[in-house]
Amino acid sequence: MGVVTVGELKPSISGKRSFRPSSSTRHITEWPISDVSSDLTIEVGAANFALHKFPLVSRSGRIRKLLLEAKDSKISRINLSAVPGGPEAFELAAKFCYGVNVEITLPNVAMLRCAAHFLEMTEEFAEKNLETRAESYLKENVLPNISNSVSVLHRCESLLPAAEDISLVNRIINAIASNACKEQLTSGLSKLEHNFPSKPVQTMESETPSDWWGKSLAVLSLDFFQRVLSAVKTKGLKQDMISKILINYAHNSLQGLIVRDPQLVKENFMDLEIQKKQRAIIEAIVSLLPTQSRKSTVPMAFLSSLLKSAIAASASTSCRSDLERRIGLQLDQAILEDILIPANSHGNNHNPMYDTDSILRIFSIFLNLDEDDDEDNHLRDESEMVYDFDSPRSPKQSSILKVSKLLDSYLAEVALDSNLMPSKVIALAELLPDHARIVNDGLYRAVDIFLKVHPNVKDSERYRLCKTIDCQKLSQEACSHAAQNERLPVQMAVQVLYFEQIRLRNAMNGGGHNQFFFGSMNGQFPQRSGSGAGSGCISPRDNYASVRRENRELKLEVARMRMRLTDLEKDHVSMKQELIVKSHPANKLFKSFTKKLGKLNALFRIKDIKPMGGKANSETRLLFQKRRRHSVS
Repeated sequence: MGVVTVGELKPSISGKRSFRPSSSTRHITEWPISDVSSDLTIEVGAANFALHKFPLVSRSGRIRKLLLEAKDSKISRINLSAVPGGPEAFELAAKFCYGVNVEITLPNVAMLRCAAHFLEMTEEFAEKNLETRAESYLKENVLPNISNSVSVLHRCESLLPAAEDISLVNRIINAIASNACKEQLTSGLSKLEHNFPSKPVQTMESETPSDWWGKSLAVLSLDFFQRVLSAVKTKGLKQDMISKILINYAHNSLQGLIVRDPQLVKENFMDLEIQKKQRAIIEAIVSLLPTQSRKSTVPMAFLSSLLKSAIAASASTSCRSDLERRIGLQLDQAILEDILIPANSHGNNHNPMYDTDSILRIFSIFLNLDEDDDEDNHLRDESEMVYDFDSPRSPKQSSILKVSKLLDSYLAEVALDSNLMPSKVIALAELLPDHARIVNDGLYRAVDIFLKVHPNVKDSERYRLCKTIDCQKLSQEACSHAAQNERLPVQMAVQVLYFEQIRLRNAMNGGGHNQFFFGSMNGQFPQRSGSGAGSGCISPRDNYASVRRENRELKLEVARMRMRLTDLEKDHVSMKQELIVKSHPANKLFKSFTKKLGKLNALFRIKDIKPMGGKANSETRLLFQKRRRHSVS
């Protein structure tokens, strides 16, 4: 098809107008017909087409109407800039009018269908017109196939609103949804055949093959993707398939959209646009997630990534709350990396590194499941119902134990942040119930790390933080460390030694009454090195000797702690006396005079003593011993 400018429409030497074919049509000898002068110029955008009236009006109802309605019967120029697909689509339509064989393909079928509707190339004006040809191709090659439908739907994004006006978009979306559900049914039947095969099956087809149709949806715009997902959900597509589609779309759409430096968002317009686009994608994906459930098909890692991206993109509060609740419902499936959610610092270097408020809400949601999620109770198996809630083997208790270990690991990680407030750590440490932790070693480790990184924490906060640790649930290694840990309050160190002594005393008495402090809980506690309890390769005599040795060591530790407390009290008293002496100079003179007078009295008293045999000598020796001991103290 010749696309020429006005300057090129000059008479040739023969007196006839000619026009050059475009590079895409030079191989077609039938087109253009250069021996007939053009009598009509069609303007489509910036391109001009020198054509002939008769071939066009024979197939296009719109061009016929424009020529009939024109006041000037000798009109030679028509503007069709609004034709869908622009100059490319009109060139193909004009070729079709001239009888040139136009090949309809997946890339151009939507464009030709919209152009044919705009130019009114229907059966009313000619048999097997362009609209009929395009419609036949859609029905035979596009609508029955999901991948072809997605490809054509992607082309429709540049043909709006014409593609919407002829309901092409809705037809393709409905076809995708119907075919997806048919494929799901077929796949289910094939799985049944694999489960009951007549012959042994060597290989099974992968659940998500490389040419899976769900991957092709990643090319769609956000609006079309939402419409397709809503349609397949309405048709009854399984939730696990919807989750896979959402994960694939998020991976392709959000890749490269993360703002690298959030504090520069306000300064950089491009970053602001990227953040806006990212926020829209995240909120749309969250709205399309399957129904919230404790047995959701959405992987925990994907939910965690969405929440991190939502916080970074400043998504809406409802979007973040929805993600927090989904994570809380299946928190027992999470790992430490899933809950290490960076905080949106907004360029402030003094803000904490991690969003502990979000984690506090997530753990609270998990702990309140029994109150808020009664609808899942009827889904439990009968075998689960016979367990007691507090039994360590019950499903609920096992989940709480997993979550408690996860929380202790999280506390140990965030405790390294120097900007973390003690109140945040205290709130998280106090969150779990008493039965959630069988051993408190993880919590003790987190508290110790926090106190080491934050040496200037207030005494009241230090005491409240250490109060969250149950000293009765510390292992022997943790007790030994806590007894010598100068970062802990003295009260806690004494308490640790006290409970450890009681445990050893009970162990020496036979170990039958120590479950109140260190109950074995059916093997849930770890073996403690150095203690003979629970070891099958140590004889009872060696076990008893080991326990006695540990008891002596603990008694020495208690004695040292008492001496330490005594020294502290003496230092306190002496400091008070020094302050009193310094504040009253007269007291110093009076004190020195009193000391000298006391020495003179003692000297005269010694001279007056008369030796009375052995008894007197012993009394004199005792007197000097008492005075010497008094002087040392």
